[in-house]
Amino acid sequence: MIDPARRARLVELLRERSFERRRVLLASGRESDFFIDCKQTALTAEGHAIIGELMFDALADLPPCDAVGGVELGGCPLASAVSLTSFQRGRSLPALYVRKARKDHGTTKLVEGDKSISPSVRVALLEDVITTGGSSLKAVQTLREAGAAVVGVVALVDREEGGAETIRAAGLPLVSLCRRSDFMD
Repeated sequence: MIDPARRARLVELLRERSFERRRVLLASGRESDFFIDCKQTALTAEGHAIIGELMFDALADLPPCDAVGGVELGGCPLASAVSLTSFQRGRSLPALYVRKARKDHGTTKLVEGDKSISPSVRVALLEDVITTGGSSLKAVQTLREAGAAVVGVVALVDREEGGAETIRAAGLPLVSLCRRSDFMD
């Protein structure tokens, strides 16, 4: 269960450090009059701890998972935070990092932490911000191609622009800790 006081503190941190009213071009290609850079909160010690706790607790609203995957770049600290929290709470969940594109050097992997993937591994995908859902579904496909079964998505912020519906229409449950309405009237 999500602790309302911890969630309120998360919203406060996101408002202070991550939310801006300005014109911006989003990854989806859409223009927006506000931006939420969740990394500015997730990369602080307090934000990292709170996000780890709340996202770990949110996993209870999805089918069981064996690992958590974060979408490059904003989801990577989320996956690390949840993995750390899971270990501290006695339910060790490895973190996976899902790249958006293959590197042209090294191992050229699309999923880092892939030694934790077996044919039966169930993964919860962690996202910082959901807009259209396109990035999430691409990451789901990447995880599936690596042999994982994706059980659902936990988002830090749902911009309430159709992404949640897109993800659910693809047959994946979604839990969002915060919504656009937490930042804008």
